[in-house]
Amino acid sequence: MKVKFLKRIDRYLIGKFLGTYIFSILLIISIAVVFDFNENVDRFTTYHASWKGIFYYYLNFIPYYANLFSSLFVFLSVIFFTSKLADNSEIIAMISTGMSYRRLMLPYLISSAIIACATFYLGSEVIPRGSIKRLVFENQYKKNKKNPTYADRVQLQVDKGVIAYMEHFDGISKTGIHFNLDKFKNKKLVSHLTASSVKYDTLSNVRNHWTLNNVTIRELHGYKEKITHFNTIDSIIAIEPNDFLFTRNMQETMTNDELLLYIEKQRNRGSKNLKVFEVEYHKRYAIPFAAFILSTIGMALSSRKRKGGMGIALGTGIALSAAYILLQTVSATFSINSGLSPMLAAWIPNILFTFIAWYLYKKAPR
Repeated sequence: MKVKFLKRIDRYLIGKFLGTYIFSILLIISIAVVFDFNENVDRFTTYHASWKGIFYYYLNFIPYYANLFSSLFVFLSVIFFTSKLADNSEIIAMISTGMSYRRLMLPYLISSAIIACATFYLGSEVIPRGSIKRLVFENQYKKNKKNPTYADRVQLQVDKGVIAYMEHFDGISKTGIHFNLDKFKNKKLVSHLTASSVKYDTLSNVRNHWTLNNVTIRELHGYKEKITHFNTIDSIIAIEPNDFLFTRNMQETMTNDELLLYIEKQRNRGSKNLKVFEVEYHKRYAIPFAAFILSTIGMALSSRKRKGGMGIALGTGIALSAAYILLQTVSATFSINSGLSPMLAAWIPNILFTFIAWYLYKKAPR
C-alpha cells in the first residue's frame, strides 16, 4: 500500500536512507562482534562459558551496541548515500525540476522519524530486558566479577516518618540480622522495633512480606513506655531485597516504567544517589532526536557535488558525530558528579547540535 503524500522520489530516498542505515549497522556490528569474540575467546575458555551462553550474549550484544551508536550510523548513512547522489548529479536534477531544498529534506525527516521511534522502543522496552543476561554474562565470563550478594549497614526510609536499618543482609538467603524499624511523628520517636533476624518470604502471594524473629517493640507515649516481646511475627514492610543490593549498570536493565518507578520510590525514601538513574531515563528520550539533527547535518554537508568525492564530508561528519557522542558522555558524567540537572545533561548535546544543524542547513547549496 502506497502512502498518498509520498511520491516516487520520496520512496526512493527513504529506501536509500534506511537501506544504507541497516547495511552500515550489519557491517560495523559484525566487525565489532568478530573483534570482541577474538579478544575474549581466551576468557570464555578459561571460565568455561558454554556456546549457548555465548550465542545469547551476542544476541543481546548486537541490539545494545547498534542502538547505542545509532546516531553514528544515521550520520554515516546520510553521508554515504547523499554523497553518492550528489556525485551522480541526482540532487542537481531534483533541484532543477523546481523541488525546494526544504521539500528535499522531507524523506530524510521521515526516515529519521522511523529510526527515532525504533530507537526509543528498543532502548526503553526491549534492550533493558536483554541487558540483564548480557551484564550477567559479562561479569561472569569477561570480567570475572560477581554481582554483590550482601550489604552491610543499610539504612533507608520505608515510608514517611519510618526508617529501617539492617546491620547485614544476605541476598542469597534473603535474610538480614540486627534489624531496626523506627517510627517518627512530628520528628519525635513513637515506636522502636528491633529483631535479631528478618527473612523475606519469597513464597508469599503478598509483596513485601517479611518474617521477623526475636522481636522487641518499644512504644513511646510521652513519659510512658510500653515494651512487647514476640518470638516470631509476620509483617508487611515496604522494602524488597533488591532495595539493599545495587549492581553496576543496574539502570540499563530497567524499562522506562521500571526506571521511573524506581527513581520515585528511592526519592521518597530519601536516597541521594539517583543521578545515574535520572540521567539514563532522560537520555532515552533525548537520544532518538539525534536522528533528526544528525541527518540534517549529514544532508547539508554531503549534498554538494565535489571533485574530491565524499572525503571532506565524511571526515567532517565523523568528527561531528564523534564530538556528539563525546559530549553525551561528558555531560552525563558531569551531571552524575556535580549539581547539573540530569534532564539538562541529557539534552545539552541535542541543543548545541541543533544550532549547528540549523547553521549548516542555511549554508547548504540551494
